[in-house]
Amino acid sequence: MLSSPFTIWDGDDVHGRRAVLTGVAVSLDRLFARRPGAEKHVIPTGLDLTGVVPGRLHGRFPGVEGDWLGVVNYEIGYADGRRDKLYVADQLVPFHVLRKL
Repeated sequence: MLSSPFTIWDGDDVHGRRAVLTGVAVSLDRLFARRPGAEKHVIPTGLDLTGVVPGRLHGRFPGVEGDWLGVVNYEIGYADGRRDKLYVADQLVPFHVLRKL
């Protein structure tokens, strides 16, 4: 787990500490925006980078220009609908693609 200066911790030194997880919605359409006019080459077994998926925010970092990035764990599904998902942990995600649940 990536610890940021803005990670909120629960617990204590005796019983153990763990990062507080905040439920967020991650807009994959905004996070993985395609460049305008880009040609599409459909790959049925590829990752589905559309829609909104649940995530778990556990840290924050400020950018030099004042934008905030969240440290988020989330899953991306496959276009063919299989049950398995790609689990991505400790991803820096711009706050403008997150919404608190």
